[in-house]
Amino acid sequence: MVADMTRLDLSMDAAALTVALCDIESVSGDERRLAEAIELVLREVPHLTVDRDGDAVVARTNLGRPERVVVAGHIDTVPLGDNLPCRVVDGRIHGCGTTDMKSGVAVQLLLAKHLVEPNRDVTYVFYDHEEVEADKNGLGRVVRNQPDWLVGDFAVLMEPTNATVEAGCQGTMRADVVLRGHRAHSARSWMGSNAIHAAGDLLQRLAAYEAAEVEIDGLTYREGMNAVGITGGVAGNVIPDECRVTVNYRFAPDKSEDQAAEVVRRVLSGFEVEISDSAPGALPGLSHPAAAEFVAMVGREPLPKFGWTDVARFSALGVPAVNYGPGDPSVAHQREEYCDIAAILECEQKMRAWLT
Repeated sequence: MVADMTRLDLSMDAAALTVALCDIESVSGDERRLAEAIELVLREVPHLTVDRDGDAVVARTNLGRPERVVVAGHIDTVPLGDNLPCRVVDGRIHGCGTTDMKSGVAVQLLLAKHLVEPNRDVTYVFYDHEEVEADKNGLGRVVRNQPDWLVGDFAVLMEPTNATVEAGCQGTMRADVVLRGHRAHSARSWMGSNAIHAAGDLLQRLAAYEAAEVEIDGLTYREGMNAVGITGGVAGNVIPDECRVTVNYRFAPDKSEDQAAEVVRRVLSGFEVEISDSAPGALPGLSHPAAAEFVAMVGREPLPKFGWTDVARFSALGVPAVNYGPGDPSVAHQREEYCDIAAILECEQKMRAWLT
């Protein structure tokens, strides 16, 4: 039973609905109120079958069409940066989640409500925990628990892409490099070995690393390997005996996770490396007829996806998928995050045209 009575109004236009969705805070791990609001409003739509797994909601048409497409989006956001409630200024919505990716979720909800007889059967997926480590991902949980809910011939993940198809995605891997020393009193530092100082050589190696550019199906994926975190230290008067540097490797989708791990270990040879988290990339798949038709409908040259998205999960299921949604990915996760209303309305219009 739905406990929270937060109401969404699907008679709003996509821009107003984006504001309403964003103003329901749903930082990763705190999506329940929004999931319940989505479930509540979709259960009132007679042409949909609605299911729920944790804080993931899945709604489907069952019209017996020869083709089924999946339209998916995550409902969580990164932590707030004093950027809610939303502000609307000069045709632009400012606030956490506007680009990544509640504007896309708004489009999904309006399609689910108003497309009573789409030309394909449609599965709409709204899922949790995308902005955190892969093992918590709500779509991954649905894959494990209810794989039949995600059966389809093609999928569109409504991640921010500036209303342009972005194909495939990079894989991502995190590794901890452990640097060890020997504790001593800082007044007698010569009796110890400073593990934090030992990070200098590692950081220089990463700064000098020349990332590969890999062309696949005419799209160029740019890799990257960077230090993204560092921890160490015992007390203000102790020479530290351990330091950990977290390294993130974004790799082109022609590499498997095992191959990516080999690259990390080769670049960081001589250091103690622990792989802590990884997710595979997805090849572009634009040669699939459904993908080619979708690209033609959008009417813009496709681009590679820089970053990891859940198209990789659909690819692993054998469902070709692309990223397509409103919002500028370059402002995702920023305090200054925003989404242009024109892009939201364009994406809604294009998706409606494709499905009718």
